[in-house]
Amino acid sequence: MSDRDAFVSRFGGVFEHSPWVAERAYDRATATGLSAGNVHSALCQAFRAGLPRERLAVLRAHPDLAGKLAIAGKLTADSTAEQASAGLDRLSAEEHARFTALNEAYTQKFGFPFIIAVKGLTKNDILTAFERRIDNSTEEEFETACAQVEKIARLRLQSMLPGDENA
Repeated sequence: MSDRDAFVSRFGGVFEHSPWVAERAYDRATATGLSAGNVHSALCQAFRAGLPRERLAVLRAHPDLAGKLAIAGKLTADSTAEQASAGLDRLSAEEHARFTALNEAYTQKFGFPFIIAVKGLTKNDILTAFERRIDNSTEEEFETACAQVEKIARLRLQSMLPGDENA
């Protein structure tokens, strides 16, 4: 396995199901050293340089919060842990119905799922953000979702490359 292949294998899932981000970030990331901060910077630069349709595909690769994939146990390990940390795996029937309705309305309006870095948030924090952001314009929400994807990537890298909390 080449160094590039090993890098993509290790970091290709940091941006949900989007190894192209790691492929394009390889040269920059390895030139500056494999710290969480350096890898995050290189991955974000590659993501932001992607075509709008490529960035949209990254957004669409994210699962709904407390959605069908979570119920079926088919989330990535990272997504499962992230959603569980916010209590989304322990919703009441009423809370689940609210998440489902918001997921459907949001996806219908924007064409991609609601994305938020859930670490450190409660289900109520997430619902509040959901209800506030659903009124955003498409352009504003696309940028907000992209920023949240980058935050999720930073958190994932910090767990993969401990000791670099400033990523």
